[in-house]
Amino acid sequence: MMEASEIMTLLTESLPGSRIEIEDLRGDGNHYAVTVESRAFVGVPLVDQHRMVFAALQGRVGGILRGITLTTLLPKEDG
Repeated sequence: MMEASEIMTLLTESLPGSRIEIEDLRGDGNHYAVTVESRAFVGVPLVDQHRMVFAALQGRVGGILRGITLTTLLPKEDG
């Protein structure tokens, strides 16, 4: 089991300035939907964006964190 706050901490430390949303899909602390919008993803292929997020989670996916549904987004242009 992993708390959403721990996921948030890991992601904000690795991807500062990102907008992050986390939803516990089953209420069990093991299955989350995570959306990360980050400038760090600009020019980065989708598969590498996901790798960046998984790296930030430091190997917890598939271990103490059973499942994650991941969405990565580029920031919307202002104005």
